[in-house]
Amino acid sequence: MNLASPFSISVVAITALAFLGLPIGHSMIAGSILYLLLAGLDMGTAAEQLLNGMYNNYIILAVPLFILAAELMNIGSMTERLLRFCDAVVGRFRGGLAYVNVVQSIIFAGMSGSAIADAAGTGKMMQMMMTKDGKYTPSYAAALTAATAVIGPIIPPSIPMVIYALVSDASIGYLFLGGVIPGLLMAAAQMGIVAYQARRNNFPVEAPTPLRELPGITWRAFPSLMMPVVLLGGIYTGVTTPTEAAAVAAAYALIISVVLYRSVSFADFYRSVLASARTSASIGMLIAGALVFNYVVTVENIPDSIKAILTSWDLSPIGFLILVNILLLLLGCVLEGTTILLVIVPVLIPTARALGIDMVHFGVMVVVNIMLGLVTPPYGLLLFIMTRIAEVPLKDIVRDVLPFLWAMIASLALITFFPELVLWLPRLLGYQG
Repeated sequence: MNLASPFSISVVAITALAFLGLPIGHSMIAGSILYLLLAGLDMGTAAEQLLNGMYNNYIILAVPLFILAAELMNIGSMTERLLRFCDAVVGRFRGGLAYVNVVQSIIFAGMSGSAIADAAGTGKMMQMMMTKDGKYTPSYAAALTAATAVIGPIIPPSIPMVIYALVSDASIGYLFLGGVIPGLLMAAAQMGIVAYQARRNNFPVEAPTPLRELPGITWRAFPSLMMPVVLLGGIYTGVTTPTEAAAVAAAYALIISVVLYRSVSFADFYRSVLASARTSASIGMLIAGALVFNYVVTVENIPDSIKAILTSWDLSPIGFLILVNILLLLLGCVLEGTTILLVIVPVLIPTARALGIDMVHFGVMVVVNIMLGLVTPPYGLLLFIMTRIAEVPLKDIVRDVLPFLWAMIASLALITFFPELVLWLPRLLGYQG
């Protein structure tokens, strides 16, 4: 590559601006405009790509709607009722609260589609429950919450899968279905680690919830437990598109919190809408920047060049998937997941297609990789969030999260080598890929 070429200068500019603190979305827009200027192309093309990409993709609207649904769920008493239900079901075993942490993530995964929303929504409450009376160390409770939050965007709905569908044209519905078994597999791996540590460290046994109280606890949590059924049922019965289902999920969370539970004031609602708007704006700017930069990548014919290089290596499909796993795990240590999805993954998709790799299998594998990046030092965003919530040193959380990280990497290996773990459920419901 010519280091003095417009593309090289553009990449250097984007990297420099990002290191100087400019948001990566803004950095990509600025670097792309610089490329157009140096290449003698119409700089107005940047605005054209941005507007066409943002306004012609109906699918993008699902992102702010899922974020709003998560915010509305967290401000009401839905979280508290669901945690009480999880405690009643699995809290009676040794290390019961650790199991509760895993189970609540499985349930919340069917509601928000965001790992950060799951950690922020239940993180404080789980931290208080687990560290009360010194039952668990603060660092262990924080590490477990960070690890279990990874499940959120793998079990549907999933904001990262929506973004992957945007760049790959894969079906969102089948991507959502493909994430179910891998998500449950990762949860099972986490429970295996908890079971081992519970015996080894003699974790406390919680007072069991009397069986006569279980029906009442279940009934009080039932409207919240129905949210994934309403959301996913609408998609798979064909009643709603994924974007419409996101709107239904937000409306359902609002109705349950305001009308049924009566736990949300107008001030709470205003703050949740404001927080959703801020998060959506930051993601939207990142998507906008990636759309402009991807035009530059297309003009430079980068995907075909990389495809030609990888083809010359004569990689088998499995060899390519192993290479992608290693690449994405390393990138996840230093880059934010949405950036990887929007900038790196589109470059890999043509080669994956040429090797006959299924786009749903590839997409789920990619999303799992990116989610692992959220708990991989040094960047691990979930680690930083739990550091603030638990008020413990980052190094202590990293130490306690490593066993769960290794277990999840083992689950990723199974997903990579056995595509049917991803594709069985989509094919059961009509997927022809």
